[in-house]
Amino acid sequence: MRVTAKTISKLLTFAAAAGMATAPIAVQAQSATDNTLDLPANFSMLGDTNPNIRKATAVVNGSVITGTDVDHRVALLVAANRTELPADELQRVRTQVLRNLIDETLQIQAATAQELAITSEEIDQTYARVAAQNFGQRADAMDEYLASIGSSPGSLKRQIAGELAWQRLMSRNVAPFVNVSAEEVNELITRLEASRGTDEYRIGEIFLSSTPESAATVQANAEKIVEQLRQGGSFVAYARQFSQASTAAVGGDLGWIQLGQLKNAQLEAVAREMQPGQLVGPVSIPGGVSILYLIDKRQILMADPRDALLSLKQIQITFEPGTTQEENRGKLDRFVAGVQAMRGCGDAETAAPALGATVVTNDQIRVRSLPEQLQDIVLNLQLGQTTPPFGSAEEGVRVLMLCGRDDPKLESGPDFDTLMGQLEDERINKRAQSYLRDLRNDAYIEYN
Repeated sequence: MRVTAKTISKLLTFAAAAGMATAPIAVQAQSATDNTLDLPANFSMLGDTNPNIRKATAVVNGSVITGTDVDHRVALLVAANRTELPADELQRVRTQVLRNLIDETLQIQAATAQELAITSEEIDQTYARVAAQNFGQRADAMDEYLASIGSSPGSLKRQIAGELAWQRLMSRNVAPFVNVSAEEVNELITRLEASRGTDEYRIGEIFLSSTPESAATVQANAEKIVEQLRQGGSFVAYARQFSQASTAAVGGDLGWIQLGQLKNAQLEAVAREMQPGQLVGPVSIPGGVSILYLIDKRQILMADPRDALLSLKQIQITFEPGTTQEENRGKLDRFVAGVQAMRGCGDAETAAPALGATVVTNDQIRVRSLPEQLQDIVLNLQLGQTTPPFGSAEEGVRVLMLCGRDDPKLESGPDFDTLMGQLEDERINKRAQSYLRDLRNDAYIEYN
């Protein structure tokens, strides 16, 4: 088993640190209209711009981040992605990991300075909960797993310490000063009721900012990210590593929104045509590019048919190795004819043995848990009807027979307290990002 992507630390924006070298490199500065820093039109770079020579360790206000710290955290991210990263991608991940470790160190230091330090007992308790979720109460099994992927329990515990320290700091210094009025919540409830029946989308986004001068480079980086995601990379992990939006901390998840909340006509048009599970991008928008992933789609305050609870019988045949294609075809034809002759679910158990078939019953399965290709088919079945046969000679051929369906109740919508909590969380998150920026601006950081 693997540690889930939720155990990976929050990775924020890009950091650039260049080492000095002797060979000057001529570069073109940005246009005068964007030149808010009063940069010269042309200049010679005195440092080597090759990112591969950037330093892998740092000292943050006296606290050392070692190369081993970086290696162990990178191993967690690579394991979460479940795909091997090419060398150039791995270098970008290392840069992001170092930035994340710097932020983590600042968070721990800030909590300690305000006498909010996290105890080793609290860290061990959280570590044990993570182990229970992934390894069935066996902390030693998680220790072994972390070592096997090139990480360590200490690396994960350091990450836990950072997250707990930050939560405690926000609870004392930010949350008490965030106010949401009853009028705001009631206005939101009114808007939701007015929108009843319209579509809303749960979207994941990876946003990379760019200027006109960096647009080509950012576009290329975004295309590499999309390629890795299509090969099986974790969207959540990549959003935490690379997204420069405030939602990076939650894996790019925008939550349930209406498309107008995207505030960009092009993104609205793209998202409207997407299907759940689809990845699209990079999409060029003002200020950068976005990669979108449609997690789910539903109608506001309406019952979602995919939440229906089904009772299904799976009727399956298998094929013996070494049989000819003609023999398999004959067995399949007899199976299909036999299934069509069944008189509903009561007949399945008795008729299946004569066809050489087995029957498995599941009385508690939701439509949305089925493969997407089957969801619409099953929703259109009447009791006792079956799906078309699916499968292969290697895996066997099966049908699903509908034996019962409990439709979901009409959504009443989130209650007052839930909506107030959501609004408070949004404001706390914005202030937390500002708080972290202040910590970065005041920090003394040396790269080794």
